[in-house]
Amino acid sequence: MRLTDFKVLTFDCYGTLIDWESGIWTALQPLLRKAGNGLTRDAALEVFGRHETAQEKATPAAIYSDLLAAVHRRLAAEWGVTSSDDEHAAFGGSVPDWPAFPDSPAALQYLKRHYKLVILSNVDRESFKGSNRRLQVEFDAIYTAQDIGSYKPSPRNFTYMLEHLAALGHPKSDILHTAQSLFHDHAPANAFGLASAWIDRRHDQGGWGATAPVEGARYDFRFTSLADMVRAHQEELRS
Repeated sequence: MRLTDFKVLTFDCYGTLIDWESGIWTALQPLLRKAGNGLTRDAALEVFGRHETAQEKATPAAIYSDLLAAVHRRLAAEWGVTSSDDEHAAFGGSVPDWPAFPDSPAALQYLKRHYKLVILSNVDRESFKGSNRRLQVEFDAIYTAQDIGSYKPSPRNFTYMLEHLAALGHPKSDILHTAQSLFHDHAPANAFGLASAWIDRRHDQGGWGATAPVEGARYDFRFTSLADMVRAHQEELRS
């Protein structure tokens, strides 16, 4: 299997293209200062991930900015902090402030010359607009949780994506799903028989960060950055 075998790259966004852990950590600072619990970055992200996963299961049709506000409310309750509706809403509205990984814009611009680029993301349309500006590329299709009415790893999200891409003339064999999260992306991609590339952004860190743990997820390619994926593609073209 080679990267050049595929015609479509379907991307998770947050954790893969956008540095969501840095964005979440920054946006949590007011609440963490109030809590005064001394949590490390990874510890705080793990608590966030636990509540986000639970909230996505509980309210799959919620707009992501509203869902994040609900997660912030849950965190405040767990940490014994009084926080206002405005503070919950500010956290929910922080997605456009989350930074892109430094290699994402240039890598996407290169890959755009060789593939159709598609987003499959646990986000709402309005929040993604801010992220898209940071990524500096025009995607060929954007499929969000808001469009689908559920959150990955629900199979509904992958069914929706595959059906829409099939209608555009792209069978499953054309598609390489490209993502950081083994839980949200690679495990369900395995279930659908989709080839996948793991962008292992946490390769130099322990633990699972803001994503739920999962065992046994497989992938066909592994890169520690999107820039590494570009270099591998360039090497294939030279060989």
